[in-house]
Amino acid sequence: MDKRVDTTRLQKMARAYTASAVLYAALDVSLFTHVSGGLNSETSLVEATGLRPVDVDRLVSCALSLELLDWEGDHLVNSPDVETYLVEGKARYAGAWMMFTRPDVEGWFEMTQKMREPESSKLGMYQELTVDSARKYHRATSSIGFGAARRFVKTVDLSSRRHLLDLGGGSGAYSITAVENFKELRATVLDLPPVVVATQEYIADAGVEDRVKTVGADFTTGEFPSPVDVIVMASNLPIYDGEVVSDVVARAFRALEPGGEMHLIGEMLNDDRKGPIDAAMWGMNELICGSEGRAHTRSECENYFTTAGFSDVEVIDFVPGILARCVGHKP
Repeated sequence: MDKRVDTTRLQKMARAYTASAVLYAALDVSLFTHVSGGLNSETSLVEATGLRPVDVDRLVSCALSLELLDWEGDHLVNSPDVETYLVEGKARYAGAWMMFTRPDVEGWFEMTQKMREPESSKLGMYQELTVDSARKYHRATSSIGFGAARRFVKTVDLSSRRHLLDLGGGSGAYSITAVENFKELRATVLDLPPVVVATQEYIADAGVEDRVKTVGADFTTGEFPSPVDVIVMASNLPIYDGEVVSDVVARAFRALEPGGEMHLIGEMLNDDRKGPIDAAMWGMNELICGSEGRAHTRSECENYFTTAGFSDVEVIDFVPGILARCVGHKP
């Protein structure tokens, strides 16, 4: 007998924004930090947050229902992922990343108008970056970037490589982590001029100024510094359309020494475009940000590489369901 069709899934989707809003509010009032610090009753949370008892009741009920909080006896505790990533002061705190797209919320609810009256450019919001906005951007994204970079150096052997070119490297996470793990490696981060000011600060904090350099430029135009023997383009794939990505990969091929390799890491759709949902949504996010970018499929990325002349091209899960890595070698 066929399962009865009802509106449950659609209702949940229509109100999905409410879960995001609860998470934002909980972070605004440091709910999880207070609970972790021992203020784990609603009475103590009223005093700590300055909220009315009824609003603490509402917020706690939502957080419990969303499995952000749980009960341990008669007091509240954070769920394991919340305790690890959403308690201020902890080494792996990622609250800034969770809040990263909050300013875009209004734009998502104007999506229909934006599609009917499009205003876009190749770089969208990124062409308006200032040094201050670049610093703010990378304060939010660097924790995730360094986590991805640690995964990269654990899965890709760069011990035979000498010079890494990091396209749109932002905080320099991949370059910094790579030279820390491979002592013979040097790296160059190529990103927009306001961005590399922030990049240089991360490089200085890591103490690798002698091994990681920066070039301030738009990597969607012009030839790349060479010779290099490994190129990485990470976490910026949906910003660009297929023509731009194909051109970047072709210029990367020209810059590489024979035997060199390129890694394109990003949110890639399955070839039937039925997910992962994260890849589709980051593609749609570029409508909100005003760029001409979109989500790319795995086979499209492979084609960018093979068209440029790369051999042994393959797409590998990097963070399953979130990020994939397309790799190719220059003969």
